[in-house]
Amino acid sequence: MNDKTNLGVRILAAALLLGVLGDALLRVVPWGINATLWTAALVAVALLAGRHAAFAGAGRWLLLPLLLFSVAFVWRDSPALKMLKVLALLVALALAVLRAQGGRILLAGIMEYIMGSLIAGLNAAVGLLPLLIGEIQWKEVLNHRVSGRALAVLRGLVLALPVLVIFGGLFVAADAVFEGMVRRVLHVNFATLFSHTFLTIFFAWIVAGFLRGLLVGRERELATSWRPQVFSLGIIETGIVLGLLDLLFLLFVLVQLRYLFGGAALVGVTPGLTYSEYARRGFFELVAAAALVLPLLLLAHWLLRKEQPAHERIFRALAGVQILLLFVIMVSAVERMGLYQQEYGLTEQRLYPTAFMGWLAVVFVWFVLTVLRGRRERFACGALVAGYLLIAVLHFLNPDAFIARTNSARVKAGRSFDARYATWLSADAAPELVSALPSLNPPDGCTVAASILKRWPPSEKPDWRTWSWGRAEARRVVNENAATLQAVACREKKD
Repeated sequence: MNDKTNLGVRILAAALLLGVLGDALLRVVPWGINATLWTAALVAVALLAGRHAAFAGAGRWLLLPLLLFSVAFVWRDSPALKMLKVLALLVALALAVLRAQGGRILLAGIMEYIMGSLIAGLNAAVGLLPLLIGEIQWKEVLNHRVSGRALAVLRGLVLALPVLVIFGGLFVAADAVFEGMVRRVLHVNFATLFSHTFLTIFFAWIVAGFLRGLLVGRERELATSWRPQVFSLGIIETGIVLGLLDLLFLLFVLVQLRYLFGGAALVGVTPGLTYSEYARRGFFELVAAAALVLPLLLLAHWLLRKEQPAHERIFRALAGVQILLLFVIMVSAVERMGLYQQEYGLTEQRLYPTAFMGWLAVVFVWFVLTVLRGRRERFACGALVAGYLLIAVLHFLNPDAFIARTNSARVKAGRSFDARYATWLSADAAPELVSALPSLNPPDGCTVAASILKRWPPSEKPDWRTWSWGRAEARRVVNENAATLQAVACREKKD
C-alpha cells in the first residue's frame, strides 16, 4: 500500500477503536472520568497517528487546554461548567486542525480562527466520505486476486443491511409472534443494539473526519487560494457610523445617569418600578449591547482603508470613546445585577452572564492594546486565552457551591431562600446545602434534604464512568449526615 492509503486505513482503524470506546464510556451520563479517558485517548491517537505538525512549535500550547479541560471533567459536576469544558476542547481541537494545515495560532486574525473552526467542523461532519471514496485505494488494501469478489460481497452486504433492517423492523412491529421468534433466534435487544450501533458509528464518524482533517486535509490551502473581493470603507463612512454610535451611547449615559447608579434609592421613589424590572431587564440588554460592540469594532477596523495615518488616528479616537462609554454602561449593568442578586439571591443565570461581562472587559482592554495600536494579529489569541482563564477561574470558584453558600447566607440576614432552585444545583453544591440545613426554616430544610437523599442516596453504587470529585464529595457528605438528612426530610411527612 502507498503511504496515503496506509495512513487512511490507520485513520479508519483508530476511528473505529475510538468509536467503540466512545460507546463504552460516553453513553453513561453525567460525564466524569469517562470524558477524561476518551478525550485523552483522542489526543493520544492524534499524536501517534503520523503527523505532529499540529502540536509542534506554537501548536504545543494547544496540549495545555486539551489536558487541563479534559482532566477537569473529574473535578466539578456542574453541567454549565461541563458545557464550557466541551466548548474549550472543541476550540482547541479546531485550532489543532488549523495548525496541522499550516495555519497560525499565536499571530492569527479572527478570520483565521473562524476558518479553522469551519474546516474542523466540516471534516468532522463529512470528512469520512472523501477518505473512503477517494483517498484510500481499496484495491491496494485487498488481495488483487480476490479484490473483485471481495468488493462485490462488501457492496452487497452494505446494500442489503439497511433493507433488511427496514423490512425486518416493520415485520417485528407488525407481528408479536414473529418478534418473539426473532428475539429467541438472535437473543438481541434491538433497542440496546441500535443505541450501541448508533453511538459507535457516531463517534467513529466524527473522529475519522477530525483525524482526516488533522492528518491529510488541505482545505486551508483551498480557502487561502480563493480570496473574494471584499469592499472597504473610507474614514468618512466609518467615522459617521462610529461617531453617531458614540453620540447614542453618550445620550444613553446622560439620560439614564440617575437610573444607572440610582440603585435601591431610585427603586424606592419611582412608582411602579420593581427590583426585578429595574435590574433584570436592564442587565441583559446592556450585556447584549456590550457583546455587539466588539464584533462591530473589529469589522469596522477590518473594512477601513488604511490610506493615511490620520485615518487610523481618527478611528482609534472614535473607538476609544465608544469603549470608555461602554465601560460606564458595563459598570452600571454589574451594579444592576448586584442589586438584583442582593434582593432575590444568586442563580446560574445571574452568575454566568456577570462572569461573561468580566471577560468582555478584559477583551476590550486587550482590543485597545492590540487592534488600536496596530497589532491586530495578536488580538484573537489573547481573547482566546482570556476565555480559557475565565473557565479555569470558574472551576476554582465552584459556581454551584458558591451559589448555595451565598443564598444560604441570606437566611441569616433574614432574607428569603429559594429551596426549590437549590434542589436543581449539581453535586458541587451538596456539601454547602447540607451544612446550611440547621439555618433553614423547616419547610425549606425538608425540601432540600429530601432532594439530596433522592439524588445521592447513601446506599447507591454509581457507575464508575460517572465518577468525579464533586460527585464523590456529595456522596461522602450524604453518607456522613444520612441520619440528619433523613430526620429533616421526614419532618414534612410527620407534620
